[in-house]
Amino acid sequence: MYVSQQLRMRGADDRVRHWLTPERIVFYSGSMVVGYVVLMSLWFFWSHGFTDHEFAHPGFDFSIFWSASYGLLHGSAVQVYDHASFDRIQQTLFPDIGRGSLMPWLYPPTFLVLISPLALLPTLVMYFVFVGLGVTVFTAGTLRVSGLTDSFRGSRFAWFVVAALPGVFVPASFGQNSLLTASFAAFALYLMRRHPLRAGLCIGLLAIKPQMAVLFPLVLIAARAWRTLAAAAFSAALFGALSVLVCGTQSVRLFLVNTALARETLLEQCRGYWLASPTTFAVLRESGVPVAVAYAAEAGVALIAAAAAWRVWRNTHDIRLRAASFTVATLIANPYVWHYELAWLGIAIVCLSALGLDRGWLRGEQSVIALAWLLPAYEFFNRTAGMPQFGPIVLLLMLLMIVRRVRIEGDRGDDNAALAYAPALKTIR
Repeated sequence: MYVSQQLRMRGADDRVRHWLTPERIVFYSGSMVVGYVVLMSLWFFWSHGFTDHEFAHPGFDFSIFWSASYGLLHGSAVQVYDHASFDRIQQTLFPDIGRGSLMPWLYPPTFLVLISPLALLPTLVMYFVFVGLGVTVFTAGTLRVSGLTDSFRGSRFAWFVVAALPGVFVPASFGQNSLLTASFAAFALYLMRRHPLRAGLCIGLLAIKPQMAVLFPLVLIAARAWRTLAAAAFSAALFGALSVLVCGTQSVRLFLVNTALARETLLEQCRGYWLASPTTFAVLRESGVPVAVAYAAEAGVALIAAAAAWRVWRNTHDIRLRAASFTVATLIANPYVWHYELAWLGIAIVCLSALGLDRGWLRGEQSVIALAWLLPAYEFFNRTAGMPQFGPIVLLLMLLMIVRRVRIEGDRGDDNAALAYAPALKTIR
């Protein structure tokens, strides 16, 4: 009761009637799944069974991963990183893909080592294994860090709500790795308090996509999580050394060359990327702003996001608020974010939804969460539709919402202060 009184003192006047109830959330999720089925059916029909070269087919990005695995298992990492060699590999393995659709290998050697077993089984089999594993671990990690099952009073539909997120469907349809990277982050955040070394290992696995771990050192320092920070640095270094041992030192140089090429041709010049990227950089480039100015603006917004994450991690021990601030700030701080990376946003959406159901909603939260929930679908279609890019606004609103909740509810204290909220949940409901 004491905690409930404190919450009322700090911001009960901001609490509003809620229309996002567990029952409605399940209904909206079910409606979205029906939409996925309709979309895939239309996609199948219009592309003549996914054979028309004018249409991308489901699992397109996964075919790149499978080709890289094949190239490594039947040759060397160098031929994967060499554009001409990798083009020949993809054209041989997937002749139905038009030559203009072929992509170079833009990932670090760590990811190449991680996906090396893919070509041991046929592409279609491994696609469903890869996507199924990604959805499973993402759902498990997100439920653990958010506590949504408890917020749903133990309902078995909590897993369905997470798995049905648009931020899950988009990477699953492409066969992308963002479900895995987001799950590494979710499990790291969940394990930090009781198993810091395991949390560090999960962070080390983000070496497969290092730009998504850029804010982890900052928040770990803010939380004074020294054991987790040391374990993360050690595991990432060990993983990197192993990948160089397997792929050779030449792979590192070629990866840096390919990264520079992607930056110059894709990040800085490709309108198709800008329309599907919820970043400040993409908005400014789409508006015709010079590259240098767009980078400067992106850096400024990144500093704001980092400062907000630092403030949250220093002023609350609530893991849901920490997880939400970290994942949203990570997306804001990166200039290179595709629509499928919004799986990370799904963690924040679920964490904030659980908080709203447990403690009551603050003014405007439900509307912002609804926009964030739909954002991956909007970005998915926007590459074709060419509508205005408002993704950065939604992400910044999410971050502002998190900081406001910390200001109203959170204060610095020991870990038991966060746990003290638990008995008050029923009172607030």
